[in-house]
Amino acid sequence: MLNHEVRLDRVFQALADPTRRAMVERLIRGPASVSELAKPLPMSLPAVVQHLQVLEASGLVRSEKVGRVRTCHIQPGVLRAAEAWIGGQRTTWERRLDRLGDLLAEDSQDSEDSEEKE
Repeated sequence: MLNHEVRLDRVFQALADPTRRAMVERLIRGPASVSELAKPLPMSLPAVVQHLQVLEASGLVRSEKVGRVRTCHIQPGVLRAAEAWIGGQRTTWERRLDRLGDLLAEDSQDSEDSEEKE
């Protein structure tokens, strides 16, 4: 369980940066070389590589080098794990909000009933 939490921490830390989110969005469409990922970004190639290292350390991205070209691939299972965690949190809060709504509706009905008796 602790290992799972550490992995999620790394995923969310990696996704906290807009540059890395842009890279993930690009890689969701398919594999890309480092130079392809760097092309639209307003930064140096070494800075892009540093961002990719963070994504790889989180497990979101895997890369392989063939000849002189390093190609990056998204790891969909890691994205699914983060999505599952977020979905679980959403479900919990929706249940709580539903209960709060029910309580407020009951309270409102009780207030109306009290006013009618007076």
